[in-house]
Amino acid sequence: MRDNNNASSSRSGSSNPAMSPNDPSKGGKPEVVTWMSLPHKPQLFILAICRLSEPLSNTCLLPYLYYLIRSLQTSPDTSPASISRQAGLLVSLFAFSQFATSVPWASVANRLGRKPSIVIGLVLSIVSNIGFGFSTSIPAVMCWRVLAGIGNGNTGVMRTMTAEIVKERKYQSRAFLLLPLVFNSGVVIGLALGGCLADPIVNLPWLFGPTGVWNFGKDPEGVAWMRAYPFALPTLFNAAVLSISLFFGVFFLKETMPGKTDHKDYGIVVGEAMKSLYRRIFHKESGSGYGYASLQEEDLGNEVSNQLEPPTPKTPGFGLSITSRAIYTREVLVTIVSFGLLPLHNSAFMQVFPVFLSTPYFKNTSPTALKFNGGLGMSSPTIGLFLSAFGIFGILIQLCIYPSLQAWLGTLRSYRVALAVFPIAYIVAPYLCLIPETNVALQSLGIVCILFLQVTARTFGIPSSVILLTNSAPTPLALGAVHGVGNMISSLARAVGPLIGGVIFGFGHDIGVVGTVWWGYLMVISVLGLAWSWMLKEGERPREMGRGAIELGPARKEVDAEKGEEGEKEALCPK
Repeated sequence: MRDNNNASSSRSGSSNPAMSPNDPSKGGKPEVVTWMSLPHKPQLFILAICRLSEPLSNTCLLPYLYYLIRSLQTSPDTSPASISRQAGLLVSLFAFSQFATSVPWASVANRLGRKPSIVIGLVLSIVSNIGFGFSTSIPAVMCWRVLAGIGNGNTGVMRTMTAEIVKERKYQSRAFLLLPLVFNSGVVIGLALGGCLADPIVNLPWLFGPTGVWNFGKDPEGVAWMRAYPFALPTLFNAAVLSISLFFGVFFLKETMPGKTDHKDYGIVVGEAMKSLYRRIFHKESGSGYGYASLQEEDLGNEVSNQLEPPTPKTPGFGLSITSRAIYTREVLVTIVSFGLLPLHNSAFMQVFPVFLSTPYFKNTSPTALKFNGGLGMSSPTIGLFLSAFGIFGILIQLCIYPSLQAWLGTLRSYRVALAVFPIAYIVAPYLCLIPETNVALQSLGIVCILFLQVTARTFGIPSSVILLTNSAPTPLALGAVHGVGNMISSLARAVGPLIGGVIFGFGHDIGVVGTVWWGYLMVISVLGLAWSWMLKEGERPREMGRGAIELGPARKEVDAEKGEEGEKEALCPK
């Protein structure tokens, strides 16, 4: 790889000597990075399907959240404002638990390894999903949401694992895009199936109703257990998907923590035995024999373990603690603040918007530019399909547009462009309730416009924020701690955001100004985040510089075209 890079740099330098390759990604004709050129694809794939845990556990309930809380109320005259406040609390509990456990998860990952923390988290997610679906009271669903949040407090560990799997900077954009891409996929699945599978006797009568195909007991009111637990089916689906993730995580995911990659993993041993058995049963008569088996091993993740480590001396098997003062540089602190501001309003939108769409329509007789009230009164399947459709849109622009935009503008400028779009969506959103309820086409068009702006902004903003956080780490040993702190702050923001959003939405509904939460909270925080982004720096990926020598900070300078990437490495020096 080094020879190819140097050769490429030499060619670009000879053809256009005036071109300055301060950044190999911008100077000359860099090697084109595609999804297929990513290193360690099987490991990244397994890590990606493990990442499905959070979006499935957290977003599945959003389309039916309003109706779930209404069904669990003991008082029949509960107002939409009260439901909104309880919805905000229920969503916040998940993120509060993530926040409270992100530091312990970072400690577990640094002591036991990255893989055990991911596997334990998946087990907790499966149990909590099943328990949530069969709960029949508000306190019970809140307890299960807390357990689900605990199980998903290891998001920072997954980001750290991505950084340890993919070490070369040229692959960084696509590698760090993978987890948000899978997150969006999980959001799509969770929202669509959450909306459609909730209350299946009503929403899917042809399957589970009185004459439904799967009403084997021929119950005149529909499948009996679904009548008793109308919101269990979406969570059972989540548990089934996460069981598949758990299977691959236990038997095929390899440890990446420096110093632990050579330890014996009995899960991998069993996985290898299963692959051998699979090949003996299904490929016994294959004429290509060993060559075919070799391809199978690579496809299922059986890469040589030392491929996950560079050919440099091993780093000690521990990372810097989050209590270490060495990790809290100015770049890290400024980036962490920005990392927290984005989910502070984005998570609130994800909770407020479905509740706003579910809130009954209110006929405003004499509305003003600021004072009007109500929602759109939509059903949970309609809400789920709208949100999931734009989840698909987010995936498409992540795949097709974001890498090119990031390469053209750079990570920081892409981040600022995304942050500038959020306030526009928040200013316009509340006016949807002024559209007559009979004009479904115009209502749908308005929802499409709001979701287009918001989803585009978050699709560009989230992966950029993760890259900026990674590049702010002063040393590779600080990656786990930096992502642990970042995940803790992000979880706190995602806990506080929906809670505040739900309270302000309820307050605005009570005083007859539904725009209160949109203009007084979401827009204000998004503008603050945009202003704060001018404090950030682009940064460089921290690198190990050999035995005992750790890069503590990037220092850029001009590098001759003939030196290419190696010249850039020589230009870096410790603080």
